[in-house]
Amino acid sequence: MTSSPRADGQPSTLTVGGYTLLTRLGEGGMGVVHLAQRPGGPRVALKVLRPHIVGDDEARARLAREVSSLRRIRSRWVAEIVDADPYDDIPYVATRYVPGLSLHDHVQEEGPITGDDLWYLAEQLAEGLADVHDAGVLHRDVKPSNVLMEGRTPILIDFGLARVADDPKLTHTGWLLGTPGYLPPEVLYGDDATEQTDVHSWAATVAYAGTGRPPFGRGPSMAIMDRVRRGEHDLTGLPEEMAHILEVALDPDPLRRPDLETVLDWLEDPLTVEPLGHRDAFTVPLAVASAGRLPTEVVGEPSDRSHTEVLSQVSPPPRATPAERLRRGLLTAALAATATVAAATAPYAALAVLLVVVWLLRSGSLAASAAGSRRELRGIRWYDAPQLLLASPWHVLQAIPGVLVLVLWSAGLAAACALVCYGGHAGAQLTLAASGLVFLVSLWIGPGGSRFRGPVGRILAPLSRSTGPWAVAVGVVLAAAGALVAAHGNGIDWAPFGRPFG
Repeated sequence: MTSSPRADGQPSTLTVGGYTLLTRLGEGGMGVVHLAQRPGGPRVALKVLRPHIVGDDEARARLAREVSSLRRIRSRWVAEIVDADPYDDIPYVATRYVPGLSLHDHVQEEGPITGDDLWYLAEQLAEGLADVHDAGVLHRDVKPSNVLMEGRTPILIDFGLARVADDPKLTHTGWLLGTPGYLPPEVLYGDDATEQTDVHSWAATVAYAGTGRPPFGRGPSMAIMDRVRRGEHDLTGLPEEMAHILEVALDPDPLRRPDLETVLDWLEDPLTVEPLGHRDAFTVPLAVASAGRLPTEVVGEPSDRSHTEVLSQVSPPPRATPAERLRRGLLTAALAATATVAAATAPYAALAVLLVVVWLLRSGSLAASAAGSRRELRGIRWYDAPQLLLASPWHVLQAIPGVLVLVLWSAGLAAACALVCYGGHAGAQLTLAASGLVFLVSLWIGPGGSRFRGPVGRILAPLSRSTGPWAVAVGVVLAAAGALVAAHGNGIDWAPFGRPFG
């Protein structure tokens, strides 16, 4: 890794393998991922591996062998390797850059994936895993944070690299290669991974996508792993056919799970799913029996507590009714109308307020995602609120690049709309109103717009659950629009600049 110094002696840019590191995308047990680019080349996701992962020649050779096999993977559902150098001073692996949220963040922002979109995600994710397996590679770490959403399409990342870290030196130091809740029982027992390992992780990931919560619940890692070993998952809220497929794929015994070809057949025709069959009151998983390990307490009869009762603390939120969705849509439209009126009557002030709102909402969204990730990994802690407060300044700064990209993209479309209006000899207020509406819609659907839509939706959802609060909210919003019209009915208020172009 090299850097060029600034006048004060501090590094201004960092490079690895000729790639300039543009921004940090994330961090995991194996390394840090950066958005990077070589001069004139495409942007890539560059994983800089940690020294303890490839700390000796044997480990680097293992990485080289693994990269060689991973290069064979070619799939539209996989972020394939485009470059790697296991023998560089700082070993790195570069993959295709996918500009999208992870499945974890997407569900946090947009809510659970439902309907045909859920079936599409499950099928494409299984197709991607099948392509990885066809190249003779196991993923070993399928989880929501390792799936990027390119629109509706799931893209697998970090495939196969867990094998590089399959080193006794790591297990001796207490490393757990994977996320509790998405690792199958056989891996938790220390057995070798198989294709059925990925099937179990696939099912847990799809269950999270469809319910918005980890299928084995939250809390301390040991509690989650105990539920995984016992097969105590909660699939409440999923369509019956999908829940049946995932139930079979989450079987604690890997020999009872289907292969990916069977999973894909079931997704095409859910009526062909084979029943689980009768289970004994107490079943010792094959991985346990083969290792000579037995649970400390043997229960002779099935427990009276269902999986739903065991995980009652993570029961799904009630689904919105059609009437509630209609009210939410009307309230959103009223807000958009008020913002449009503000743009047509006081454009500079409206723009300033809107930029501050977008910035604060994006900052809050980033803070909420970070808090959700921490809770998924180690459960709820008493210091979550103080930690969130202390991290707020960082999230406010972190939101600036995304806000700038979204605002510049939206401003370009709004300017194009203004030119069209100018060519059609539209009046100034009509031009401002049309451009303001285009700007607002672009913020809603533009790149990174989910960080704006998500918080707005979470604010409007409780107001729309019943008619009374919703009617009050709509009345307040429309009254604000009326006040703007009354205050500036005689013309356009260009304050604080006093003229159109300040």
